[in-house]
Amino acid sequence: MPTPRPSLPGDRRYDVVIVGAGYTGLWTAYYLKKAQPDLQVAILESEFAGFGASGRNGGWLSAEPPGQLRRYAAQHGWAAAVDFQQRMFTAVDEVIDVCAAEGIDADIQKDGLLHVATNRAQEKRLREHLPALRKAGWGPDDLIELTATETAQRIRLGGGLSSQFSPHCARIQPAKLASGLADVVERLGVDIFEQTRVTEIRPREAVTAQGTVTADYVIRATEGFTAQLKGAKRVWLPMNSSMVVTEPLPADVWGQIGWDSAELVGDGAHSFCYMQRTADGRIVLGGRGIPYRFGSRTDDGGNTHRVTQEQLRAVLRQYFPAAADAALDHAWSGVLGVPRDWCASVSVDHTTGLGWAGGYVGHGVTGTNLAGRTLRDLVLRRDTDLAQLPWVDRRVRGWEPEPARWIGVRSLYVAYRAADRQEFGGAPRTSPIARVADKISGR
Repeated sequence: MPTPRPSLPGDRRYDVVIVGAGYTGLWTAYYLKKAQPDLQVAILESEFAGFGASGRNGGWLSAEPPGQLRRYAAQHGWAAAVDFQQRMFTAVDEVIDVCAAEGIDADIQKDGLLHVATNRAQEKRLREHLPALRKAGWGPDDLIELTATETAQRIRLGGGLSSQFSPHCARIQPAKLASGLADVVERLGVDIFEQTRVTEIRPREAVTAQGTVTADYVIRATEGFTAQLKGAKRVWLPMNSSMVVTEPLPADVWGQIGWDSAELVGDGAHSFCYMQRTADGRIVLGGRGIPYRFGSRTDDGGNTHRVTQEQLRAVLRQYFPAAADAALDHAWSGVLGVPRDWCASVSVDHTTGLGWAGGYVGHGVTGTNLAGRTLRDLVLRRDTDLAQLPWVDRRVRGWEPEPARWIGVRSLYVAYRAADRQEFGGAPRTSPIARVADKISGR
């Protein structure tokens, strides 16, 4: 844990106060100060900058959209949805460029992203989904189909049959990006108050035990921790995702795996596994573990249950037999925000001064950057293309009350795991169990 910054010393007044020092809050502060240096901006953080999923994610700086483009298109048309996707493509390079310009060392390497089919049902599902991706703006250079041989030339993943490759993704070390960005915004003149928990957000006010901050704009950037705020229990569901990282692997093991570059790797399972090769030669591997805790409770300080660690170790052995005996040096969990329709949103209400961004459904490393720039334009009342993106002012219904919420989410992931077992057992196409679960969940 880093040495915390000072907490809020009492009542204060700012032009803009941002609640949450994760990527959303930090990028928003960065772009506001760059656009208008005389703005008085503060960030209130309950723990420390990057404490949540921003510092504990899989390190995918990916162009995958924070939501389902078909849902954005249903309200705004396919042209708007495709434009949104194009903005995600360019946002990957925007993050890389800012890090280079500001001297943020986050182990960034842009070698693309592989989604690997590890059974016949996954392979069929990837191919069937390709026309929808083409319609959504993924051209032949944005998404490339690879055969088993071509996939093995990049990585020899156990059971790998084929894959889809996108160049629009970079490997990052997430905590380094969060801490580096926090240092940059401080140098720009932003006040970051840590160990300062906001209990309630009201029009032009953020309330804490240490004092109340008044501002022209109060931006909620709390993502998976939103349910802790008064009146926000059902806004976004806090979904837990857990990770393990191996010890540094020797050269002969890497030689057997064949993962020579820094492609990010995911499988095609319904429960989904995501991986990266770190700059210091480790495998990071993540999955859902215990996806949801009753009452929208969040993780226990990033701790990961032993059973989840063993589940992820089993996946490591399945996909990387050469690393089966590698020690697991660390394990951690992060919490991300999921709206009821699985689509992110950005909004600013000039009448109340309240704004927010979030609900990235696991695609926030890049999405937060685009959200930060969008919030900048909305706060400053700029009539730009970003202010017209289809996630702006999106409204969705809240999640069901407990215990329906807990029963529903836990049941869905039991169903997805059952579907994965069927498919790994030889089912030639997507399990009917998963199809029903997708309809119920809205994914």
